[in-house]
Amino acid sequence: MKASSTVTMKDPMTLIHFISALATALFACATCGAADDGAARAAHAGQPLIGQPAPAAVLRTLDGGTIDLATRYGRRPVYLKFWATWCAPCLQQMPGFERIHRQYGKRIDVIAVNAGFSDTEADVRAYRARHGLTMPIALDDGSLGRRLNLRVTPQHVLIGADGRIAYVGHLDDAALHAALDRAAQGRVAAQPVALAPQAQAARVFRVGDKVAGLDLPAGAAGKPRALVFFSPWCETYLRETRPATARACRRVREDATRLMKRGGVDWLAVAAPLWTSTAELAAYAKAHPGTPRVALDRDGAAFAAFGIRAIPSVVLVDAEGRVARVLGPEERGLDAALRAVRGQ
Repeated sequence: MKASSTVTMKDPMTLIHFISALATALFACATCGAADDGAARAAHAGQPLIGQPAPAAVLRTLDGGTIDLATRYGRRPVYLKFWATWCAPCLQQMPGFERIHRQYGKRIDVIAVNAGFSDTEADVRAYRARHGLTMPIALDDGSLGRRLNLRVTPQHVLIGADGRIAYVGHLDDAALHAALDRAAQGRVAAQPVALAPQAQAARVFRVGDKVAGLDLPAGAAGKPRALVFFSPWCETYLRETRPATARACRRVREDATRLMKRGGVDWLAVAAPLWTSTAELAAYAKAHPGTPRVALDRDGAAFAAFGIRAIPSVVLVDAEGRVARVLGPEERGLDAALRAVRGQ
């Protein structure tokens, strides 16, 4: 009797293998989708930058030194890789990034720029030790990322030997390596490099300062205001890589939803532009009815105006428009802080 070539799902081992293969395929599809999405965001962010003079900046390094980018432009190419310790694709790319540093390090200044978003120096030090990174690591305060339209992590920014931005991307792929090869073969600038105009340091509002000039939806006149600085992916994406932060984001969202019902305070949730679009923000609001209205801080200016570098954070503004209190991710007592602002 000829054996049948058909395997039925009644065989439990066959079913297990099928489910395992399906899960692997679905994960691969999801990863590819996220990678394609990140590549598209980086490409869009890089469009206005390509061919432009690179911005001057002095970056603080993890070892206590400084890197003056202006002195490096025109000498040889500079490769800036923006990343974060909580970023899954950054982790995936780190072995390749270390190889790039070893391969091109004598011809290109390779610099790992921590984005400084919900990261601490201790986080970065531990990450460097864990993964054996040998390239220089700089810590951005957010200002360089804003000038280079940081929208994803990782985000590659390659500046040619002529001091102009030559490539912006997200993936460690053939396009990145081709750009590195071209940059490594480029000629050093014969004339002094024309840098992008020096950006003015962003004003940071401190407790007691009158808040003005922010590109955010207006609040109700004569009312205190609560600004919740967050990211719509905090509770979900960071659940695995930074669970304490994910829990804090959920706690602040639930607190804001509860306290908003009492009235008397104008609430606004302000989302960072990193990995966030207006459509995604609208989807977040739909998924969480009853929460404060949301606004996208398109260029990160509102985050910078209050010196916010970690989520979730809450800025309380009194009825006269002055900063009354800033609560960081680990601080509790939002209810009591609101009562103090309202004079209760």
